[in-house]
Amino acid sequence: MTPALAVDGLTVGYAGAPVLDDLRLEVAPGEVVALLGANGAGKTTLLRAASGLTPPRAGRVLLDGADLTALSVEDRARRGLAQVPEGRSVVTELTVDENLHLGALWCHPGRAARRAAVARTYDLFEPLARRRTSLGHQLSGGERQMLALGRALLARPRVLLLDEPSLGLAPRVVAQLMGVLRTTARETGLTVLLAEQNVTSALSIADRGVVLSLGAVVADAPAAELAGDPTLRHAYLGF
Repeated sequence: MTPALAVDGLTVGYAGAPVLDDLRLEVAPGEVVALLGANGAGKTTLLRAASGLTPPRAGRVLLDGADLTALSVEDRARRGLAQVPEGRSVVTELTVDENLHLGALWCHPGRAARRAAVARTYDLFEPLARRRTSLGHQLSGGERQMLALGRALLARPRVLLLDEPSLGLAPRVVAQLMGVLRTTARETGLTVLLAEQNVTSALSIADRGVVLSLGAVVADAPAAELAGDPTLRHAYLGF
């Protein structure tokens, strides 16, 4: 089976020694993979390189077997690759409803199709339905993260990259976000690469866990096996 997402020999660095060095990783269609590791392990750099935000020194990024390495961020998005970066990026001057319609604009042609797609997003994130006329800067951290995720899903990506979606959020909100991700992946076949420091939450919804350390893969195993390995947990995951 052709991987939905693959990085092949990826080397990325900002100055001096590379952050990622000849990294290889594959994610199968419909698979949820938790990308784990300490701060500085290279998780965010990997996601940025995959989405085109950070150009690699060497290596390739492939989506369904097609080489994306030379494509812009916008062209990768058109091919079906979406990223929700750390920081709950929403347009703070727009309302919730306007943010969602913006996300649906290019892949749901016609007003009726966009309204239907946005309505389905409100079904997934009920708190947003109650705040649809609120501006982005008026939302709580959890509501902003729901909005960022909902807007990304409206683009109907084949592969979704998520960078620390649980950062700074209450456990109840984290559970809701993770539940939506798992349900969406199962129901739609969405492929997810989830960079997280909340190891327990990430592994609870993941099919597989990949651990990075100093820019290299040091473990790649089914999520349950990874969570149950005390030596690996203590060495790399901090619990």
